[in-house]
Amino acid sequence: MMPFLTSNFGNPSGAHQVSRSAMAAVDDARERMAFHLGCEPGEVVFTSGGTEADNLAILGVHAVRGGAAICSAIEHRAVLGPSGEIGAKVAPVGRDGILDLDRFEVLLTPEIAIVSVMTVNNEVGTVQPLAEISALVRKGAPGAVIHSDAVQAAAWLDLRDACRDVDALSVSAHKVGGPKGVGALVLRDGVSYSPPLRGGSHERGRRPGTHNVAGIVGMAAAFDAAAKAREEERVKALALRDRLVRGIVGAIDGVEEIGRSGSDANVPGILSLVVSGVDQQDLLLSLDEKGVCAAGGSACSSGAVQPSHVLIAMGYSAEEARGAVRLSLGHTTTVGEIDHAIGTVVSSVDALRSGGRGAR
Repeated sequence: MMPFLTSNFGNPSGAHQVSRSAMAAVDDARERMAFHLGCEPGEVVFTSGGTEADNLAILGVHAVRGGAAICSAIEHRAVLGPSGEIGAKVAPVGRDGILDLDRFEVLLTPEIAIVSVMTVNNEVGTVQPLAEISALVRKGAPGAVIHSDAVQAAAWLDLRDACRDVDALSVSAHKVGGPKGVGALVLRDGVSYSPPLRGGSHERGRRPGTHNVAGIVGMAAAFDAAAKAREEERVKALALRDRLVRGIVGAIDGVEEIGRSGSDANVPGILSLVVSGVDQQDLLLSLDEKGVCAAGGSACSSGAVQPSHVLIAMGYSAEEARGAVRLSLGHTTTVGEIDHAIGTVVSSVDALRSGGRGAR
């Protein structure tokens, strides 16, 4: 990234040699991203991140198509927000966080213009059966554009396979170790779309604004590295996650793992637990003071007091959802850190339950 932050700071939309060099870097990154996303280079739209990509997909398609929409009840706010604005129907999920396909199928009608179902949930790590979902959409709403928020999936799944049946796809660089503030939207050729943002004719008229050249180059490099190490990292993270689950659940009563442990229905990088008898914020503060970084829900809303909409949609009570914590694992996670996390969670829960801060 450094050359495009220093010596080659050209605007890729310009005509002189510095600009042409910057555009060549963007074009190279576009081809590499297209490979990782299973699409043609011209179908890649660079954005400021996953949130913008989600908004562009839903609002951009709806601006042309109109009609009704459907999204799952556990989508990220970046999907729920714009979907709510256009009056989307919300499809329910089961206790495992997987879309209820029977109830989803009932919602599908020929009037549906866009369906958005995330590839991997950002709070609990569940992997949706996109192939089955897409088949149902093609049958019940054959004219609908199928969009998937794959932001949390890219580090763990080959999107060329996992998302091969969707028409639009959102990703973000920082979820695979790339820079924050850059992402991409795949819009398959033939998808009717009008850009919600107004400005120049960048990205083939689909997203105006000067390219973040350094960020785009960094994102392509991060996706290259993630793809090369994906299987090795998945096996490593799965073993670490299982060690974390066994250590915590085996030492504390009243702890429930959310989702399906050790199953392909969950990615190995996310572990969510419901811990009874403690206040979520007190537990998170205690963990943070002891060097364990945890969250109570989405990182975008982890400071909120409201219970997670994801857990509520999965059938957990508001009281249970307020006792949920999320621990994330990545390529830097070590066995020592896992063992430290186990000891810290166990000691913090024991202290809170025995009358420490926040005990009920």
